[in-house]
Amino acid sequence: SMNHTRVVEFVLLGLANSRHLEIILFLFLLIAYLLILLGNITVISITLVNNFLQTPMYYFLRNFALLEITFTSTFIPSTLYSLLTERKTISLPGCFFQMLFFYYLGTCTLFHMAVMSLDRYVAICRPLHYTTIMNSRFCLQLILACWAVSFLLMFPPTIMTVQLLFCGPNVMNHFYCDTSLLLQLSCTDTGFIEELMFITLIIILPGTFIVTVFSYGCIIITIFHIPSSAGRKKAFSTCSAHLIVVVVFYSTCIYRYIRPTQRGGQDSDKVLSFFFSVLTQMFNPYIYSLRNKQVKQALKENMLK
Repeated sequence: SMNHTRVVEFVLLGLANSRHLEIILFLFLLIAYLLILLGNITVISITLVNNFLQTPMYYFLRNFALLEITFTSTFIPSTLYSLLTERKTISLPGCFFQMLFFYYLGTCTLFHMAVMSLDRYVAICRPLHYTTIMNSRFCLQLILACWAVSFLLMFPPTIMTVQLLFCGPNVMNHFYCDTSLLLQLSCTDTGFIEELMFITLIIILPGTFIVTVFSYGCIIITIFHIPSSAGRKKAFSTCSAHLIVVVVFYSTCIYRYIRPTQRGGQDSDKVLSFFFSVLTQMFNPYIYSLRNKQVKQALKENMLK
């Protein structure tokens, strides 16, 4: 017989099953989170105070840095607390809020990456029209569109998930509240929500991935036409670093969320989630911004001051 006691909290099994490994993971995750905060706060600060960094590219990078801070802050602090205190539970409202903001901000990240790739495409492939196309008004509209479209896509399925009934069990083999696992724990019919979520992810993940890869593909073709070998090498180095991050981020996201079967909660799901939600976020500010010559020069000047 089904237990009809309402669930008031969920148990997140976390990243490890031994105390020794939990301590190691706590230290690693703490360092990773501090690097994410340090890198992105540096990007935001340096692009705000330097006049020669007031271009569309740095405008997008500043917004992307702010997005990365908020996205990782939805789950890393609670994961760190869980690893340190061995407290594995999260309240029902806390789980729902974490899920809502994780998927909303994660979707915003995907759209921002697509917008930044389009910005680089216009700058490199259409340089004469760059200032005309990427004016301040259009840049603001792109950023607002990222936030608005992400909200419109992710809000309906997540709100429908919040309204489900949970009677137990209440254990998730994950380190944050994952929608697919929540749907498995519900004692009501979730077929429509699963289909809606799948369609939404099909629109978001492959859609933004195609835009991003197409933009970088056009950029690479343009790079091969640069007459200077040194210029080609420098441009290709920057572009390839961006493309590696994009491929790692999207491949783990796509395999995690739109593979043929969503049932499970296996350890491999946690590894994939850790890759796109922590590791890529840790390297993003350094690959997208802090390797840039202008940013390095701005940092040097501000440090001297």
